[in-house]
Amino acid sequence: MKNEFYDDYKERVVPTLQKQHGYKNVNQIPKVEKVVINTSVGSQSDVKQALEDAKAELALISGQKPAETRAKKSIANFKLRDGQAIGAKVTLRGAHMYEFLERLIKAALPRIRDFRGVSPKAFDGHGNYTLGVPDQAIFPEVELDKIKRNIGFDVTICTSARTNEEAKSLLAEMGMPFSDRAKKPAASPAA
Repeated sequence: MKNEFYDDYKERVVPTLQKQHGYKNVNQIPKVEKVVINTSVGSQSDVKQALEDAKAELALISGQKPAETRAKKSIANFKLRDGQAIGAKVTLRGAHMYEFLERLIKAALPRIRDFRGVSPKAFDGHGNYTLGVPDQAIFPEVELDKIKRNIGFDVTICTSARTNEEAKSLLAEMGMPFSDRAKKPAASPAA
């Protein structure tokens, strides 16, 4: 299976990052290791039907069958029991991962209304990036007529980068549209 996004990473991104950060060995260059997509429907009134809908949407978006996630402890106020199925997740690696990232960066994110880029502050300190997607309708493979409920989910991009700066430069080179709001200094009030 030929993937142009992966080929672009190997031919353009790797040499650019090596030059930018001065890596001496090709194995030092950060790479995306996996992408985890997860959702939770524990707050829905009809959890079983919402979970089935969420699993169907995740399977459509990712191209892989999702695994159920279960509650770790009981919380009476949320009507949650220990071991109850409350969500679903998919872990993508290899060709599926690069194909999903290409669709996310090039097709899904630009479809968000008034999109000004993703936050550059969503790194965890270890080179991983988490992006919240409020609605599955931004993906082109989802048919808008068949949406029963809006399902939001998190996309976590796990990289081999050691620092946030390395991970950000990797994702930026791959085409992730970071907003530059964090870089601009606050405007001083006019006197």
